[in-house]
Amino acid sequence: MLSYKYTARDPKTGEKTKAIVQADNIQSAAKLIRAQGLSPIDIEVQDDSSTGLLKFVNRVRTKDRILFTRQLATLINAGLPLIQSLRSVMSQTTSKPLKVICGRIIADIEEGSTLSAAVGRFPNVFNEIFISLVAAGEVSGTLDKSLERVADQQEKDADIISKVRGAMIYPAVVMGVMFVVMGFMITTVLPQVGLLYEGIKGAQLPFVTVMLLAVSDFVIKFWWLLLLLAIAGGIFGSRWIQTLGGRRFLDKAKMRLWPFGPLFMKMYMARFARTAATLVASGVPLLQVMEITARSVNNVHIADSLKRASQQVKGGKALSDSLTNDPNFLELVPNMIRIGEQSGSLEAMLDKVASYYEKEVDNQIKTISTIIEPVMMIVLGIVAMIIVAAVLLPIYSLANKGFGS
Repeated sequence: MLSYKYTARDPKTGEKTKAIVQADNIQSAAKLIRAQGLSPIDIEVQDDSSTGLLKFVNRVRTKDRILFTRQLATLINAGLPLIQSLRSVMSQTTSKPLKVICGRIIADIEEGSTLSAAVGRFPNVFNEIFISLVAAGEVSGTLDKSLERVADQQEKDADIISKVRGAMIYPAVVMGVMFVVMGFMITTVLPQVGLLYEGIKGAQLPFVTVMLLAVSDFVIKFWWLLLLLAIAGGIFGSRWIQTLGGRRFLDKAKMRLWPFGPLFMKMYMARFARTAATLVASGVPLLQVMEITARSVNNVHIADSLKRASQQVKGGKALSDSLTNDPNFLELVPNMIRIGEQSGSLEAMLDKVASYYEKEVDNQIKTISTIIEPVMMIVLGIVAMIIVAAVLLPIYSLANKGFGS
C-alpha cells in the first residue's frame, strides 16, 4: 500500500483540502477521496523523503505532541467529526513529522481503523498511556475527555522532567568549565614552569609541581590514547547502559546516590501516581493500570515492584498492602492508596499523591541548588589552589634563591 498526496475541492463550500491517503493505486486513492464527498484535483505518490523522515526522527517533540492532543480534544468536544478534526490539526501543526503521521492516521481511520489502533502504529510518538486512554475514551464515548487527560498528564510529566534536567545543568556546566581550565593549565602553563627550571642546576621542584608535570607530560605525549579511551569508554558505556544489568545499576544509582537520589525518588512517585490517576479516571482496569505504569515509570526496580504487586493483586490482595514496606516506594504512596481504596476514591487519592510529590520535586530542586553551589565552590577552590601552588611555588623558590646566584 502506497501513500498519496492529494489536493481536493469540497463541492459544497468550494474550499480546497490537502491531505494524504493510503491506497494500493491511484484509482483506489481517487475512490477514497470521492467517498469523503470531495472532488480530487491532483493526486501523486507521497515523496519518499517523508517516509524517510519518520525513520530518522525517533519522536515528535513533546510540545508538538501536547499541542496536537489538546487541539484534537477541543475540536472533538466542539462536535466536529474525527476525520475533520484530524485534518484541521494537521493543517495547523508546524511539525513536518507530525503532519506525515496525521496523514497516515487519517488514512487508517478512513479504511475503518479506530483512532487508538491508528496511533498505535507510532509507538515512538504515542506511548502506551496515550493509546490506552484513547481506547478507553472510544469505548466510553468520552474521547475528548480522555484526550484532555492525556494532554494534562503529558504536560505535568514534561514539566517535571524539565525541572530535573535544569537542576543537573548547573553542576554539569561547572564541572565542564573546571576540566577545560585544568586541561589548559596542565598542557600550556605547567610545561613552561618545567622549562624554566631545566637550566638551573640543583633546582628542585615542589612535589605538587612534579606530580602535575608528570600528568602534563603524559597528556601531551599520549593525548591520542586518552581520546581513544574516552571514545571507547563512551561507546561501551552507552551499550552497557542499554543492557538489563546496566539499566539496573543506573536506575539504582539514580534512586540512592546523594544528592539526586531523593529527587529522582520523588519524581518517580509523582510519575507513577499521575499516570495511575489518569488511567483510573478513564476507566482502565486496575491490573492494566499497573502494567502500563510499570512500563511508563522508566525505572526497572520500580517496574519490578509493580509487577510483584500486580501478581498479589491478582491473588486478591489490596494494592496498598502489596506496596507496603516496598523499598522502592515511599511510605506515603501505599498509605494514601489505602485511604482511596477504603473510601472508594482511589483516583482522587492518586491525584493528591501526584500533586504532593510534584511540589516536593520543586522543593528538592531548590534544596539541591542550595547545597551544590557551595560544594562546587569548595571543589573549584581546591583545584585552583593545587594548580596555583604548582605554578607559583617554583617561582617563589627561584626568587628566594636569587635565581641560582
